[in-house]
Amino acid sequence: MEKVSILQFRRDAEAVIRKVRRGKSLILTYRGKPVMRLEPIQDRVINPDDPLYTISKHAVPDGRSITNEEIDEIVYKG
Repeated sequence: MEKVSILQFRRDAEAVIRKVRRGKSLILTYRGKPVMRLEPIQDRVINPDDPLYTISKHAVPDGRSITNEEIDEIVYKG
């Protein structure tokens, strides 16, 4: 994966961003050490049945907060 230093990014951020927009992933380095990955954001179609977007239908009517364990059950085991 191509590396880009902070200095290169500061000097020509537009060129770096153009590369990422064309689909290239880059490693941003600081003093020669990798610190982050620059990646294009993929368009993602969200399924209307995605558990995260339907969690409100699992609300508890008595006003009690839903627990983390209950959320995990709904989202990950749904």
